[in-house]
Amino acid sequence: MSHDDWTANANQTVVVSLVAPNTNSESGLRTIGSFHPKFTYPIFGDDEAIFGYRKLQIELRYSAWDMRPNLNISYSKKFPGQGDTQAADIKEILHDFLPEVAFQNPRDFEAAIRQDHSGWTPPGKLVTSFDSGDKRLEVWKGSLGDPTVNQLLRRIQIFVPFFIEGGTAIDVDEPDADRWTVYFLYEEKKSTEFGKSEYIFAGYSTVYRFFLYQKPTITEASNGQQDQSKKDLVLNGDFDLSDLPCRTRISQFLVIPSFQGKGLGSKLYNVVYQDYLQHPQTVEITVEDPNEAFDDMRDIADLRFLRTTPEFNALHLNTSLLIPKSGPAPKDILDNAAAEAVRRKYKIAPRQFYRVLEMHLMSKLSDALRPGISPEKTTKRATKEENHEYQLWRLMVKKRLYMHNKDALGQLEMHERIEKLNETVSGVEFDFARLLIKADDHKDPAAATANGKRKRDEAGESSNPNKKSKLEPNDGPDEGPDEGSDEGSDEGSDEGSEDGVC
Repeated sequence: MSHDDWTANANQTVVVSLVAPNTNSESGLRTIGSFHPKFTYPIFGDDEAIFGYRKLQIELRYSAWDMRPNLNISYSKKFPGQGDTQAADIKEILHDFLPEVAFQNPRDFEAAIRQDHSGWTPPGKLVTSFDSGDKRLEVWKGSLGDPTVNQLLRRIQIFVPFFIEGGTAIDVDEPDADRWTVYFLYEEKKSTEFGKSEYIFAGYSTVYRFFLYQKPTITEASNGQQDQSKKDLVLNGDFDLSDLPCRTRISQFLVIPSFQGKGLGSKLYNVVYQDYLQHPQTVEITVEDPNEAFDDMRDIADLRFLRTTPEFNALHLNTSLLIPKSGPAPKDILDNAAAEAVRRKYKIAPRQFYRVLEMHLMSKLSDALRPGISPEKTTKRATKEENHEYQLWRLMVKKRLYMHNKDALGQLEMHERIEKLNETVSGVEFDFARLLIKADDHKDPAAATANGKRKRDEAGESSNPNKKSKLEPNDGPDEGPDEGSDEGSDEGSDEGSEDGVC
């Protein structure tokens, strides 16, 4: 008897569906949307295979509004067992990923679904609503310390291993759960049966805030008394942590497959970003280890927003600057003080901001020189001044790449270093050209995106060499994932800044 006959592909076997009462019948449920998980290796092992069953089906149904789960496992035959070779205990395996309510009798689940839920609203408070095509979407947010928010997140935690590669579920029982904020994306529609609003879950994002240590500033007017007063409050413990300056990090971000490809990823990101842009305590908004699709969406969303601001549009290359034939690159290719003021005002992490700025300035280069991905070539000839501006732009990009890769580049001979930098800048040009085309399109740049953790090799490089140049570290997190980490020496960052929980 071949073991292959008893082995099922977990990704195809598991089906997740959103269900609601069948309005045309007193019994049964209607399926609003169904999909397979993208990954199952964190649950069923690296082979993503389940042994011990024939015609195995694992159905994970969710009530479309409050995401109450129900697990139903069916098969035609189970492996009888031979010594240590036994069929996988699927329920036992899934107990680590689903709340207890998921294992109730399907009849009880269906009875609960058919109850009148017309007065139900998502947990937390309504942040905003918007139209997308023929759908009305709402974003709600709440603290993980809120029991209703906590319950909903607990129910959908299995989406992390299903759709976020390398993602880690949140400990919803941690004592300081209120340091987490959860944003829920819902479709809102009028119920023909109850005459009230009905909600369909579409996605969510979790946000974590870290205390950001900043050196006290002493002003002439206060003679240091105000800062000393704040310091005394901290030492005495007589203060509210939520009032301290924070670095805010987007941790998990997911639009479920039924709602992907509709531009909702970038809209949800913009809601979260704009919410914390108005949050006085937030100094910087970062993202934890984004995948390539999220990188694209974020790059384009940030670029589109910054282009609406006069301060960002006023930034330009210092074209009066002469390029030295040898020696270090000049420091004033940009008005660094002005650029840093814009970055801090809009609370974007240094690495992200300067990438987006480089992309924007590349779009301003002459058509004769601006890198592109189209095979068509312009017949326009660049002037000497335009060539000079292009060389300044490349020099600016090289400076950033060198700063981010000093250790690796320092091990190379000078000619190898120059060759590697030139090669990397060419890769960055290609990537920026690709993103600028998408930035001029009004569709969702991430299309079908679920945020995940990118696989890396030992050198920490992207697994897709066509996405980011191999010296370009931007595909990683804005900061380290551990509490107490330092941002490091990125351009514009505060050296020695310390993270603590806020």
